Amino acid sequence: MPTWFKIALVAAVAVPALVVRLGGIHLSPVLSMLVFGPAVVASAFLLVWAAEAARHDISGSLATAILAVIAVLPEYAVDLYFAWSAGHVPQNAHYAAANMTGSNRLLLGLGWPFVAVLFAWGAWRRGETARAVELHASRRTELAFLGAASLYSLIIPFTRRLALYDSIVLLALFGLYLWRAAQGERSEPDLVGVARHIGELPRRVRRLTVAGMFLAATAIVLLASESFAQALVSGGRQLGIDEFLLVQWLAPLASESPELLVAAVLALRGHQDASLGTLLSSKVNQWTLLVGSLPVAYAIGGGSAGGIVLDARQTEEFILTAARTLLGLAVLIDLRFALWEAIALFALFALQFPFPQTSVRLAFAAGYVAIALVLLVRRRAEIPRIARAALAGAR
Repeated sequence: MPTWFKIALVAAVAVPALVVRLGGIHLSPVLSMLVFGPAVVASAFLLVWAAEAARHDISGSLATAILAVIAVLPEYAVDLYFAWSAGHVPQNAHYAAANMTGSNRLLLGLGWPFVAVLFAWGAWRRGETARAVELHASRRTELAFLGAASLYSLIIPFTRRLALYDSIVLLALFGLYLWRAAQGERSEPDLVGVARHIGELPRRVRRLTVAGMFLAATAIVLLASESFAQALVSGGRQLGIDEFLLVQWLAPLASESPELLVAAVLALRGHQDASLGTLLSSKVNQWTLLVGSLPVAYAIGGGSAGGIVLDARQTEEFILTAARTLLGLAVLIDLRFALWEAIALFALFALQFPFPQTSVRLAFAAGYVAIALVLLVRRRAEIPRIARAALAGAR
């Protein structure tokens, strides 16, 4: 399929949502989900392609960090809408926490293992043996900041709120992460598909194309994300489905699918560091920028300065997410993601779904922390290297 046809096809998917929104047409909640959901996915594809191609003009690890931020903008838009609207519609705070915890667990529990399995499969098809994804030493920077954010996140369940002081800490960590990433070495990007063809264009044409795709995707996100978020809640009620679960899993899965597909293609082609590294950077962004932005959006929307109060279910979800994040850090701390570790990480992610009981889910969280501590003790020699990476670069 020609590159420009792919871009046109993705743009066409977004057109119905633009017509409905700009035309003031009112649809049923379920139909709105079917119209605005694909538009959010389309905007994510455009953003991923444009951000990947832009790596020709941005250097090193900073390019990966910026790509990871841009790629999940549609997801951020949905979550920040819930947080902002919670200032005058208090029950929407429930959905802001759901979307945030769901996106974090989905990326780590499904995205990381997905890439590892596809990398092993791609190697097998090429007649090679690959039992682990190996990360470059520069990825210690991401791991260092993920570790710092993970440690801080353990405090939040005790306060039972996402407050503005949490925003200060987490957004500062994100800013430091970008500053450190900007000092990374420059390397040629591993581009695939549409992004590769755009990246091969003459510089002026490439930059104009990338800018146009960014603007188009941003417009789609701004016009579709609010309606999609509202449709998820109303549609869930109409269909008799727990709207919390729709917001927690369907919205992140839709917005993150293009990024997962790009990482999957890179893994199949043997670009192990680029594929898993992009998802690792996304995890850092989600656990710092996304979580830290929610209290700010809540305050801007008219919420109290005390921040978003977490009820029992939200606190439980946050504990589970923080524990899984700590486990993910422990697994990758040696810069090696073995196939058996990927399968185990996915199994632990999937096993929690049949058990909605609080006691069982908290037991899962305790199990994640216990496994993480065992791994960190066994791999304790890596901890000083990770700490140095945040301060003075990878060793």
